[in-house]
Amino acid sequence: IILVDDFSSDPEDCLLLTRIPKVKCLRNDRREGLIRSRVRGADVATAAVLTFLDSHCEVNTEWLQPMLQRVKEDHTRVVSPIIDVISLDNFAYLAASADLRGGFDWSLHFKWEQIPLEQKIARTDPTKPIRTPVIAGGIFVIDKSWFNHLGKYDAQMDIWGGENFELSFRVWMCGGSLEIVPCSRVGHVFRKRHPYNFPEGNALTYIRNTKRTAEVWMDEYKQYYYEARPSAIGKAFGSVATRIEQRKKMNCKSFRWYLDNVYPELTVPVKEVLPGIIKQGVNCLESQGQDSAGNFLLGMGICRGSAKNPPAPQAWLFSDHLIQQQGKCLTAASTSVTPGSLVLLQGCNPREGRQRWRRKASFIQHSVSGLCLEAKPAQLVASKCQADAPAQQWQLLPHT
Repeated sequence: IILVDDFSSDPEDCLLLTRIPKVKCLRNDRREGLIRSRVRGADVATAAVLTFLDSHCEVNTEWLQPMLQRVKEDHTRVVSPIIDVISLDNFAYLAASADLRGGFDWSLHFKWEQIPLEQKIARTDPTKPIRTPVIAGGIFVIDKSWFNHLGKYDAQMDIWGGENFELSFRVWMCGGSLEIVPCSRVGHVFRKRHPYNFPEGNALTYIRNTKRTAEVWMDEYKQYYYEARPSAIGKAFGSVATRIEQRKKMNCKSFRWYLDNVYPELTVPVKEVLPGIIKQGVNCLESQGQDSAGNFLLGMGICRGSAKNPPAPQAWLFSDHLIQQQGKCLTAASTSVTPGSLVLLQGCNPREGRQRWRRKASFIQHSVSGLCLEAKPAQLVASKCQADAPAQQWQLLPHT
């Protein structure tokens, strides 16, 4: 059992704890926080499998074997127990529901949620493991070589908070899985406040850590994190270059894959849809039929009718991030959107980053690449935004 004393005020604590059989205590010579302290403990551990536990836990009977068995069967599994509640007031042990899994919202706020109804109906055996999109992070079992292969923890995260999302996304997107084992139960004291200080304040630390997670793992969906947590915009979060490079080296899947395959219940926010026209001078953006390859083409034509009653090829729906016409959306044609990329009409998919646009002054800007929609003589393209380019200036006129 390896305990890490994170530079507590009484250095005697570590010495006293080592008197307990099987206990090794490591004392940090400065405050490192939970994340770097866990990495230090893991580096010293010699066993093939690591079990991480918060200090404020009480394990139940036969708690470890079911989790070890799951990891033994598949070393890429990361396994958590059902986390029971130990009362903060009197240390009473209260059993938690066995039908819960970890979830979150777009602000990266962790929550316990009921497993989806179809999964609940299919669960004929209550002892079967529960697939979970994220783990709470305080208590889990992981193969040490797998933990090291995945890049341990992000050591640039400070103190506490957000590391469970970063690890959960990494496990799922890089070839592993997360599950909760109902046969294993561990009690945990859920505290109302942190009994220690955050050098930069707990809110700022949580923002830094979750922002690092969003920037490395959430691809174009990070915009929803910023929309849900606007206080994160402009806040420093350090360099994530090495973490992004590591993700590339491991050939990890996209966040869209994660949403489609692991957490389809997390819905992408869609705001009100307004109908109207998209105008540039006397011309309007219009659909112009298909080419020989079956692509639906876009072009400019003299505005006809009115904003209230345009002809069908010039009638558009503006939603939060989609510009659509009869089920097809403005789409940057190439996979990696670069200056000069053709813009076409393709079937709408709210999770397709190439279809995401935003209004920025009189520009229509591609949300992922930052390029601007530009009208060329015979086509529409995504170009580097230029304030003095008339072909990039647009009026979006709703019906109302």
